[in-house]
Amino acid sequence: MVSRGGEKILATPRLTLRTFRGDDLAHYAALNADPEVARWLGGPITRSHSDSIAEWAQDLYEREGIGLLAVERTDDGVFLGMCGLHHQSSYPDDVEVAWRLAREHWGKGYATEAATAWLDHGFGTLGFPRIISITDLQNVRSLAVMQRLGMTFDHEAQIEDEGDVFDAVIYSITAGSWRERHTLMGGPGGPASTGAR
Repeated sequence: MVSRGGEKILATPRLTLRTFRGDDLAHYAALNADPEVARWLGGPITRSHSDSIAEWAQDLYEREGIGLLAVERTDDGVFLGMCGLHHQSSYPDDVEVAWRLAREHWGKGYATEAATAWLDHGFGTLGFPRIISITDLQNVRSLAVMQRLGMTFDHEAQIEDEGDVFDAVIYSITAGSWRERHTLMGGPGGPASTGAR
C-alpha cells in the first residue's frame, strides 16, 4: 500500500513532482501495461508489479530522498507518469535519472522538464558528483531527452534489469558540466526547465 499522500518534492513551470497517492496507482498501472510505453522496458507488467514499483519508489524516497516518483501536471492535476533518481541494479554506485510517461503525454517536453528539476535537485541539494541515464540502444525518444538534458555518451553495456538482459547505452553528466551548461543558458534549468523544448 502506498503510504505517502502526494507530498510535493519539486515544482517546475508546468509540473508538480511528488510522492505517489493511492489514486495514482490505476493510472500508473495503465501506462505500465501499454505495450508502446513498455517497448524498451522489458514489456508490459501487471497491476501488482506496477504497484510494487510505486511502493519501492516511496520506500527509496523515505530512505535516501530519491525515487522514481509521480509527475503531475499542475494546472489540472492530471497524473502523467513518473520521473526521478534511483540506483539501477547494474550500477549500484551511480545515481540514474529516469522517466516514464503515459503515451498521450509524449512529445510535450514533460520528460525533459521533470528530469531537469531532478538533476537540479540531485546536483544542488543532494550534492551528487555525476548522474547517469540508461536506455536501450534503439530507444531514440529517451536518447533525445538525454541529449536535451546535456548528457553525453559514456559507454555501451549489456544491462540486466529484473531478469531481462538488454543492449544499453549509458549517458552521463557531471555536476560541473551541469552548472556550466546552466550558466551558459542563463541560469538554473535554462530553457529545458521551462518546458520550452
